[in-house]
Amino acid sequence: QGDGDLAAIGTAETVHVAARGENIVVIFINNTIYGMTGGQMAPTTLPGQVTQTTPFGRDPRLAGYPVRVSEMVATLSGTALAQRVAVDSVPHIREAKKAIRKAFENQKAGKGLSLVEVLSTCPTNWGLAPIDAIKRLQEEMIPYYPLGVYKDVDEGVFPKEGGEE
Repeated sequence: QGDGDLAAIGTAETVHVAARGENIVVIFINNTIYGMTGGQMAPTTLPGQVTQTTPFGRDPRLAGYPVRVSEMVATLSGTALAQRVAVDSVPHIREAKKAIRKAFENQKAGKGLSLVEVLSTCPTNWGLAPIDAIKRLQEEMIPYYPLGVYKDVDEGVFPKEGGEE
């Protein structure tokens, strides 16, 4: 499921599926843009990122801040796994495969929602060569959307409660 869908028109469904603990897997592809409809700003578009609908870059004062879906879903009780991975290098691809496998194992075991967010590129709509798109993912996306496990009920990884350090 793409970021334009999941983090925009599908936000209510995503939140309530997690709140109910529906036993499904969501593989969420975040490329920070509406890639299928021409490259418009998505809810995950980075501040300053140029798109078809933000030719001067996303201004959070006008368009709000990007939605961090993994962090949001991790706070809901019915979520078994919320993890962000990337597909920019062999080690990251291996980690993505492990996360997706774990998500399906959770589904088979009836543990609740498992969401794996995959940071990906969109060279065409970003107007970049594939190698430059990978570099952008590494230098801009990963710092803004840190990789990692945000919730894993099996491993005892849970989001911090209200402002704890």
